[in-house]
Amino acid sequence: MKYICLGFMEGTKFETMSESERNTFVDGCFAYDDVLKKNGHFVGGEALQGASNAVTLRFRNGKVMVTDGPYAETKEQLGGILILEARDLNHAIQLMSKYPGV
Repeated sequence: MKYICLGFMEGTKFETMSESERNTFVDGCFAYDDVLKKNGHFVGGEALQGASNAVTLRFRNGKVMVTDGPYAETKEQLGGILILEARDLNHAIQLMSKYPGV
């Protein structure tokens, strides 16, 4: 069964990390992706642009409305997605509990 895992981080946290800290964080993520691939659990994943580069699409009355954003009442922003192959939800949670930054 496939599961989509959404990676959230405080909006300013990544930007305020030193280059060395960012590299260490990203390298840890890629290393765990390799573990997931080796064990047949990695289906796909992508980093996302920051919210400042995003728009929100709403479909109303047969028309598409585009607004800047998203503007959520939260400090965290969606930074990426990971698609896993797991036996069940508990297995997916177990796999993600080992992901760097969790």
